[in-house]
Amino acid sequence: MKLLNGLELAGFIKERQAKFVRNLRQEHGIVPKLAIIRTNPDPVVDSYMRLKQSYGDDIAIDVEIHTIDQSEAISVINKLNVDDTVHGIIVQIPLPDRMQTDEVLSAVSVDKDVDGLAPGSKFDPATPVAILWLLAGYNIELKGREVLIVGQGRLVGRPLKHILDNAGVNPKTADRKTANLSQLVKKADILICATGTPGIIKSDMIKPGAVIVDAGVATDKNGLVGDVDPSIRQLSDITITPEKGGVGPLTVCALFDNVIRSARLRVETNDITN
Repeated sequence: MKLLNGLELAGFIKERQAKFVRNLRQEHGIVPKLAIIRTNPDPVVDSYMRLKQSYGDDIAIDVEIHTIDQSEAISVINKLNVDDTVHGIIVQIPLPDRMQTDEVLSAVSVDKDVDGLAPGSKFDPATPVAILWLLAGYNIELKGREVLIVGQGRLVGRPLKHILDNAGVNPKTADRKTANLSQLVKKADILICATGTPGIIKSDMIKPGAVIVDAGVATDKNGLVGDVDPSIRQLSDITITPEKGGVGPLTVCALFDNVIRSARLRVETNDITN
């Protein structure tokens, strides 16, 4: 079994990002800032926010958390949209009232939507980018191979399919309700899972020599778990993300890459107008 170690790749990216931020601060007087809208206190969400705060500290990006009631979200977002000191805005989802999700996400300016979830956003969502970075980092070619994305959520599956379609890869898709899921998985050379259903992918479904990226996130009695059954990691001829340190570290990298891009675009805009 070979591992796709995202944590190792993240270290190189983080070092590069710190240099970019140092340049923005020293040469242009810009202090990149990420604003996080938090409306749903939750232990899992809180752990993600701590990771973002820690990462921001490490590369000298300010991370500002707004813990508010969902009813205040759009008003706060509108203020952040016009705040020139803020370069990126993300809304931690799920929201308490999920029916309002599209409305709240759409309120974020396309220039600051570093999660890539608002219609017309200038940025790609972080997790799909992280998956592609991970595969590229290990020289895994997608074109000409059977690629299957299991899970069609707004954070991973849907945007990843869109990016791959535009790149000419044309992946197949499925979700946890797909009737012939097992048959589709058995044909996949490259399997990307993002359903949030623990153990939905079983070892007897895996094609010999397959590459597996487990981007699913759920909780069970063992804490945070992915989509693949633990028995899959006993297969000797596969390439797979580790239980921890696969897609996650690169997702944080990709998010902050978007914040840096937003800040650099501000520099370019100022150069044009001055």
